[in-house]
Amino acid sequence: MFAVFRDLIRYNLEFTIGLILVGFVVIFAALSFFSPVDPTLIYMTIPDQPPSGQYWFGTNSRGQDLFWQLSAAFKNSLIFGITVAVLSRIISIAVGLLSGYAGGWVDRVLMFINDIFVAVPIFPILVLFYFVLRNSLDSFTLALIMACFGWPFDARLIRSVALGLKHREFTRHAVFAGMSTSKVLLEEHLPYVMPIVFATFMNNMLWSIGLEVTMAVLGFTNLNNPTIGTVLYWANSHSAMMVGVWWWILIPVVLIVITFIGLFLLAMSMNEYIDPRSRLRRMGA
Repeated sequence: MFAVFRDLIRYNLEFTIGLILVGFVVIFAALSFFSPVDPTLIYMTIPDQPPSGQYWFGTNSRGQDLFWQLSAAFKNSLIFGITVAVLSRIISIAVGLLSGYAGGWVDRVLMFINDIFVAVPIFPILVLFYFVLRNSLDSFTLALIMACFGWPFDARLIRSVALGLKHREFTRHAVFAGMSTSKVLLEEHLPYVMPIVFATFMNNMLWSIGLEVTMAVLGFTNLNNPTIGTVLYWANSHSAMMVGVWWWILIPVVLIVITFIGLFLLAMSMNEYIDPRSRLRRMGA
């Protein structure tokens, strides 16, 4: 794993830039653990103060210091994205590896379920869950729901790799040696799909954070929990641009763009690393 990271840093400029951008956002989000104020409280400072030496990102119309508010918001959004990505990777790995290795009716059943989840419209279902679970829909519950819909495309990709691994010589040797199906999948096949898992991990974070922002801006999440989306929701509710509090919109949007570009570059770099021809071309071979 260290060798992969070293090669990406050495030969892939996009990966380095993405790592710097994401690292900057992660450090900014980590500062929330040292926040001198509770980001959920309102009217703790003078409202509508522009960026200054005292308030680096200014204050909003709710009397909150935007620097600490956004730090907590990005921490919560990144944790949300990581939670969705990890849970959906577990499902996609389990379904993809088992479907490709087992074949037969197991493959047909799992891919039938997979295709159902591909066809299901996700956003209307999330809105429905909001109205049903409005009082108990916290970030973790929403992450669990979104993870149940974020795995099918990646499961099919992992299955395609598992189909090839099934007929490799080392798989036959493992079976003849008496290894169980679970041990074959975890010890023999899983290492071969990990680059795909890492690449799709970044893409899934982009998808989940973007969808959470969309739902929050429309008011379909817990608005008292600071996230990227809820910050923009309250800015829009207070007509920030109309009343001249431009920093309440501009600064979050700039940070969101930095986050998304960084995650996209990391995902693109990992996708390129998976392809041997692209990797060798980068290395000058």
